Amino acid sequence: MNSIEVRKLTKSYGRQVVLNNLDLEIPKGSIFGLLGPNGAGKTTFIRIVNQIILADAGEVFLNDHPISRLDISKIGYMPEERGLYTKMKVGELLIYLAKLKGMNSRDSKEQIKSLLHEFEIFNWWNRKIEQLSKGMQQKIQFIVAIMHNPELIILDEPFTGFDPINTDIITQKILDLNKKGVTFMLSTHRMETVEELCTDIALINKANKLLDGRVLEIKNRFKTGLYEISFPKSGKQLNSIPGIFEITLLNEANGTGLNTATIRLESGKSMNDVIKLIVDSVEIKSINEVIPHIHDIFISQVKLMEDE
Repeated sequence: MNSIEVRKLTKSYGRQVVLNNLDLEIPKGSIFGLLGPNGAGKTTFIRIVNQIILADAGEVFLNDHPISRLDISKIGYMPEERGLYTKMKVGELLIYLAKLKGMNSRDSKEQIKSLLHEFEIFNWWNRKIEQLSKGMQQKIQFIVAIMHNPELIILDEPFTGFDPINTDIITQKILDLNKKGVTFMLSTHRMETVEELCTDIALINKANKLLDGRVLEIKNRFKTGLYEISFPKSGKQLNSIPGIFEITLLNEANGTGLNTATIRLESGKSMNDVIKLIVDSVEIKSINEVIPHIHDIFISQVKLMEDE
């Protein structure tokens, strides 16, 4: 079952096409990464899902029915830009926004107090928003996005302004909520965030989807037959082994007494083939298949589109 399903979504501003017949599925209970360069159409897509703007054509479904303004209470949204009333105090602002989300006064106050304690910021209750740093304001906006217990939470560049400690706190909260069944959509440029958190991704560029799917499946799809090997003998002995298409000696002395090399096999060869090819020439200490990072896949696919 999909939390969000998008069919032929199209949006233009004048002659500029921002989304071009976008088809997309965000699985229920996933942490979905929405990736793309600046201007790719990510923010426009998020605003359409949040019913802030309307698409020119196409449909968005939430839990198998066309999304409408009545569904907004089921969605939590943290925009990249600040969206807080700076003259209000933290406590009164959160209570006010909770009411707008349909929470009653007693429940909202208890929920807000609990979250402020959890994030170790309860002493901010009477501080004005304008007195808070960018990172502190971002923390408040994260609380705004989750305090009404939505089933879908959309976070646009959620770690902007956070130091490593607060990044870990927010990351853990995302994981905890996801374990309870909450679906997340993250729009981010931080590929390390994608590697750490996301179960599924979509990459869009210039209004078009380049690829989408499970993170592990995509990384496996872009494997290139590259393996990293460590051994105590010279890598030069590997050069003449049949079946090895390419070899690069990375280092000859790294303090461990081991050499490291990467090799690329001929098409159709497996890890077992690697071992069989090498075992008689060197003493293998470790061997690992090199799995491409999402960052590398992102760069290669965007560049490929630019070169077409």
